[in-house]
Amino acid sequence: MLQHEMLSIVQEQFALDLNCSPDDLTGEKDSFVFTEAKENPGRRLYPRSEQHFEILSMGNAIIVSASPDILTIVKAELSGKSRDEAFSMPFVYGHALYYLPALDSIAPISPPDGFSFALVEQEDIPALYAHDGFRSAMQYDKDHPRPDVLVTLAKSGKRIVGMAGASMDCMRMWQIGIDVLPDFRKRGLAAYLVNWLTREILDRGIVPFYGTSPSNIASQRVAHRAGYFPAWICSYKGKFEGYTLSSTN
Repeated sequence: MLQHEMLSIVQEQFALDLNCSPDDLTGEKDSFVFTEAKENPGRRLYPRSEQHFEILSMGNAIIVSASPDILTIVKAELSGKSRDEAFSMPFVYGHALYYLPALDSIAPISPPDGFSFALVEQEDIPALYAHDGFRSAMQYDKDHPRPDVLVTLAKSGKRIVGMAGASMDCMRMWQIGIDVLPDFRKRGLAAYLVNWLTREILDRGIVPFYGTSPSNIASQRVAHRAGYFPAWICSYKGKFEGYTLSSTN
């Protein structure tokens, strides 16, 4: 997979998620695209409320997708605003920063000494749910709409001390999460497990992506060490208390 092919897959997926055009995501200057949220076939199955709001930017253009009553509010509130002002609005809640692998430079990381490692396929992952402490790496639900599909794990002796897990957020994009038990952090396990899992996913022709909060510096460092670059920022929640919503009148 080439870098431009990966970005095309991501933009096509976002077009389904946000009910926009892939071209809307590649604007060369700050501009807003407002769309009404739709249940498009193939969208990522993230939960949506009746009063849905999300905002995403891959650099310059800002895509805002919302239910009709929310869309009326945010169009007025964001008029004349810049990208930074938009993401700082009081109704924008819960920023998330997402990364993609740098395909032209990602390279295998050597495993840390003193541990053993294993790759676990989807059919064997439910057996791992007996091990608590890895809620960022696994869904802990074999019937989840975004199922766990691949795990890399580290053991100290017979004890599992770290896991990186991939969830099938959609057919062409799998999201990576990582957990390392507190006593085993700062030994290079997180970056190694994420890097290994990333390369396994790429070998299957799937786009891996990694998400964290802008305040989680440790997680961002893992992404950089594992071979990722920041690709988009988004928020999937809004706070509209105090606004007049047509659906509640």
